[in-house]
Amino acid sequence: MLLIKNDNTDPAFNLACEEYLLCTVKEPTFTLWQNKRSIIVGKNQNTLNEIDLQYVKENDISVIRRLTGGGAVFHDLGNINYTYIEPSQSGNFNNYSYFTNDLIDYLKTLNVNAELSGRNDLLIDGKKFCGNAQCIKNNNIMHHGCILYSADLSTLTNALKVNPAKIQSKGIKSVSSRVTNVIDHMKNKLSAFDFLNGFESFVAQRHGYTPIYLSEAEKAEIQALADSKYSSWDWNFGNSPDYNFKACKKFDFGLIEIYLEIENGIITKAKIGGDFFGKKDIFIIENEIIGKKHAINELTKALEKYKIDEYISGCSNATLLTLLIN
Repeated sequence: MLLIKNDNTDPAFNLACEEYLLCTVKEPTFTLWQNKRSIIVGKNQNTLNEIDLQYVKENDISVIRRLTGGGAVFHDLGNINYTYIEPSQSGNFNNYSYFTNDLIDYLKTLNVNAELSGRNDLLIDGKKFCGNAQCIKNNNIMHHGCILYSADLSTLTNALKVNPAKIQSKGIKSVSSRVTNVIDHMKNKLSAFDFLNGFESFVAQRHGYTPIYLSEAEKAEIQALADSKYSSWDWNFGNSPDYNFKACKKFDFGLIEIYLEIENGIITKAKIGGDFFGKKDIFIIENEIIGKKHAINELTKALEKYKIDEYISGCSNATLLTLLIN
């Protein structure tokens, strides 16, 4: 088992590092990392719907899209991010309990009681402090989480825009009322640096990880990916459509946003976004419905060979078809 040491705080580099490891490692791998101030949006999200663009620009906050689904999160040096990678044949995709156990048990050693709740959130006293997401690529599962340890919650609240449907569905009034920092629940408060090192030591001791430092050649390859992909407008913002048919609905499995360009009754462009998770890429479904009539019978036939649950976990074919039409 490998423990990758990475003290880089550039968000584009760190997201590229995750992809590099996901595509290259051959054995279970763990890494802890931090980003300077940034918003990390989910793979399927419309970036401009998730951020206060003016605030983000005025406050020099980077905006980067990640490989996994789920919602947008705020990072700063009060956040601690963790990533697990293991072979997909382990069967642990969508097993959030398996991957969050280490963090929950580490917090217990600090007299902090946390629990897994809903799809992918870790809570302390009913408030979220860590979101988690997963993806599969190159026969590996990647699971990562973002821990609010001593983050600037004021900047988080100002930088993120949250769809009202998500807030209403949780019976709460605002983002700030549902999140918390771990440090606020600790009697013996540690610095973020000490918390990170303590968590790393806990995981290493439990699993017997071998510390590994990235070579200069690996860093150069990761930086090239950071420059070409994770620093590009096309990747970070280009997936943000403005089409003439829109539908949006919040479900237990996540928010789904439908954007279609329809000309003379034919779908010419399609984007299915949201904070949902999925085992397979949703663009396959988007491409399938392009060129089809915007009619229930034709779309039903087009999608009958697919299991939509593989692309939007928890969603049935009938549910997606209803959104595509209504």
